[in-house]
Amino acid sequence: MISEPKPGEWLDTKDFEHVVRLTPLVSLDLLVRSPDGRVLLGRRKNAPAKDVYFVPGGRITKNETLADAFKRLTRMELGREEKIENARFRGVYEHIYSDNRLGKQGFGTHYVVLAYEFTLALEGASLPTDQHGAYEWMTVEKLAGSPDVHENTKAYFRKPQP
Repeated sequence: MISEPKPGEWLDTKDFEHVVRLTPLVSLDLLVRSPDGRVLLGRRKNAPAKDVYFVPGGRITKNETLADAFKRLTRMELGREEKIENARFRGVYEHIYSDNRLGKQGFGTHYVVLAYEFTLALEGASLPTDQHGAYEWMTVEKLAGSPDVHENTKAYFRKPQP
């Protein structure tokens, strides 16, 4: 019997491969600021964007509301659950990569990203290391000039074009 996944449930590898190959993924990126305005970045362990600094975030699963995805992703990526109502929606972005998390040849990854910004006092907190091997709090100026920060992350902090 065919059934659909429950909210927050990951797809098996074969199904996930088909989805990544054939459709865009919808995700949330978390623009976390410290009380003094610095931005939390993590060095990604996995493709796409492996080995560069990126904001925390992740994909929304089938049948998962934005509010539930936000709670799950903040818990998984920051080690504490936060509510979407405490964040400011910053816009829709598109991230297109030539590679994929599965390491398969012949197709890349396309994300449609909903970016949310909020302030948290997390300095000194033990952050999860499943997705990011190291974390750093950077000023916008530092991240904008760093070759170790992915261009898709830099785009969140560029001044809007007139």
